[in-house]
Amino acid sequence: MPSIHRATAPLLALFSLFALLGTPHAHAQDWPAAKPITYVVPFTAGGSTDIVGRTVAHKLQESLKQSVVVENKPGQAGGIGAAYVAKAAPDGYTLFGGTISTHAINASLYKKLPYDPLKDFEPVTLVARLPNVLIVNAQLGVNSVADLIALLKKDPSKRMFASSGAGTSTHLAGEMLADLIGVPLTHVPYKGTPPAMTDVAAGEVPFMFDQLTAALPLVKAGKLKLLAVTTGQRITLAPELPTMIESGIAGFEMSSWQAIYVPKGTPRPIIQRLHAEIVKALKQPDVKAKLTDQLAMEIVGSTPEELRDHMAKEIPRWAALVKKSGATAE
Repeated sequence: MPSIHRATAPLLALFSLFALLGTPHAHAQDWPAAKPITYVVPFTAGGSTDIVGRTVAHKLQESLKQSVVVENKPGQAGGIGAAYVAKAAPDGYTLFGGTISTHAINASLYKKLPYDPLKDFEPVTLVARLPNVLIVNAQLGVNSVADLIALLKKDPSKRMFASSGAGTSTHLAGEMLADLIGVPLTHVPYKGTPPAMTDVAAGEVPFMFDQLTAALPLVKAGKLKLLAVTTGQRITLAPELPTMIESGIAGFEMSSWQAIYVPKGTPRPIIQRLHAEIVKALKQPDVKAKLTDQLAMEIVGSTPEELRDHMAKEIPRWAALVKKSGATAE
């Protein structure tokens, strides 16, 4: 019997080696030499998440000496792309551009979310925070937040707001406004910022919340008007705009955010390498100029642990608003 054990021991060792080589951990040392990296953006091209994704992908391609391909998978407030990445191989070849929607708001807005924001992903870094602004049709006849509230209270036909999609921060901003001013508002969701903003500019919907830079071309064209920012402090890109709090809406403060994730189980060395390369990229002048000067973002570059802690606070915060407002995406 001992002789049989001696004979099979080498075979068992060989099988164990093959098994090890078949695991993601065994390939961590060679990463990213095997194949191109896919960076999944869960929204349409041209939005802030897409711009962040393409900016980071370009820098990673330079530093890692490997092709990084951006793939847009929009739908369900980013949920379709998130579900796709949650099921991807945890080998470092799939990255995800997560947001406040995919990794905070969706957790309570959807009853049957096809992924778990905390359990199905490994956080890499919180890229940036960004403000939204309150935008109205230029012909609406309002020049301040107070004017808009007075109109909403007086005229029920104006109690509609557009958003870039159900479950987005722009949707929840409208729900927050309705809750704080005590006026029921009807949410009109669109498939992205451009069509929503086009309809507000055309007067189809009176107002919306969205990103400052997305609105600027239509503001300059005289079709949209900006009333306030949603952050606690005024922003450098538009210092003349008051905050919602300054405008008389006590308690109205929110910031969208952009983050990067990989599938759960991705080897720690790969996450650490990605984190280091991305944070280094975020500090480069051309990246800072694009994200800060053009998009009014506040660059963060957090640790994976800080991003996980941030999500742990954001998920219950938005769940409370969803429950109170009765907001739903289904």
